[in-house]
Amino acid sequence: MALDLRLFCRDAAVEATVGLANLVNALADQAEAHADWLMPGYTHMQRAQPVTVGHHLLAHAEPLRRDATRFRHAYDAADEMPLGSGALAASTLPLKRDVVARELGFDRLTSNSIDAVSDRDFALDLAYACTVAAIHLSRLGEDVVLWATSEFGFVKLADEIATGSSLMPQKKNPDVAELLRGRTARALGSFVGLTTVLKGLPLAYDRDLQEDKQALFATVDNCFDCLEAAALMVEHLEFDRERLHASVADPALVATDSAEELVRKGTPFRSAHEQVGRQVRDGTFVAPWDAKASVAKRDLPGGPHPRRVAARARAIRRETADLLLWSEGHPPPLPR
Repeated sequence: MALDLRLFCRDAAVEATVGLANLVNALADQAEAHADWLMPGYTHMQRAQPVTVGHHLLAHAEPLRRDATRFRHAYDAADEMPLGSGALAASTLPLKRDVVARELGFDRLTSNSIDAVSDRDFALDLAYACTVAAIHLSRLGEDVVLWATSEFGFVKLADEIATGSSLMPQKKNPDVAELLRGRTARALGSFVGLTTVLKGLPLAYDRDLQEDKQALFATVDNCFDCLEAAALMVEHLEFDRERLHASVADPALVATDSAEELVRKGTPFRSAHEQVGRQVRDGTFVAPWDAKASVAKRDLPGGPHPRRVAARARAIRRETADLLLWSEGHPPPLPR
């Protein structure tokens, strides 16, 4: 069972990495296509400064890239072969563990027979990666739910990612996005369940460890489902450019630009902040430029300038190509 579970975890880490790569590619494609589509950026759920749709979408791609790193770490953690450890004290027989490890594609042998049969850290690593990915997908889903409301109106829900109401014929509900939020509870529950099983267990094997399967299998299956659904959702997002353009018409969105312009002329930022804030409160604020010019001036690495966004989208696609190559080099060790 220790061997089979490690094989399963390696397989799952590879499959999750492929799912993440597909989702990140979908985000990068949409980001490049909307690299210069203006929208407001938010803090505290209040309109703050102008950014672009592409920049915002890439802000969801970045944590998913980190998730891929976590799944690769989970693969590496599971890549030790425990066979030959016996129940806890190895064997008196001259077993050729290294030969079997090569046959099964393991990179390393476990170093301690007691630890080999009781270790589930690799399962925790995989469950943790699934949980963090679920949290990131939940945040993506929440943005889509907000954008699809009549109050925002930033996106139109395609039929492939929405359902109608059982009562109200005019409704179009963001079910996929909502389920991405809700499914996070499954991931968190499974992770807590697995960690609780492992807490305080004496070495070496204990029957409690059979409870690791239910939690681990559930969170992995949930992760696969959510990654597939999220990629479908992103691919079918239809942005409303007119509504987006109207949302950045408020001159207050460039109030920070005005303060920074005063700083450029020698005013300390604290004084500039106070001065511009007073103008906004008094209704005398005059924007130095519009949202488009504001974004164009933010031509820094990591900034929302359309050129930077498009370049980052292309770079991300190259990175996901490398992820897919890595996945192809680590095929599932057993048929599903």
